[in-house]
Amino acid sequence: MGITFLKISVVYFAIGVILGLYMSMAHDYSLKGVHVHINLLGWASFALAGFVYHLFPTTSNNLYTKLHFWSGNIGLPLMMIALTVLILNGAEIATVFTAIGGVLVVFSVVMFAINVILNLKAA
Repeated sequence: MGITFLKISVVYFAIGVILGLYMSMAHDYSLKGVHVHINLLGWASFALAGFVYHLFPTTSNNLYTKLHFWSGNIGLPLMMIALTVLILNGAEIATVFTAIGGVLVVFSVVMFAINVILNLKAA
């Protein structure tokens, strides 16, 4: 699973950098929160988790890892798309989807934490 996390993290990295480039070129930074979350949660956090899973195989193949991966990769895009809609269009219904995505992301991080605490063993 470590390699899968690393591969998806570079997709988030590319999306975050492209969004940053667009904001810079347009001189419109209204989506900076989206940019920051994609880079921090998508790129940095998933890449670091990927390294943990790759370097410590006892953490990489269990239900916690799968829950971490899928809840994070459903929650983050849902949260970021809904936040973009909220910022650009002011559609209040987007707050519901932002919250649902956010809860999935928090769940994802908790699954990672539980996994590491329970399954990371000293050599």
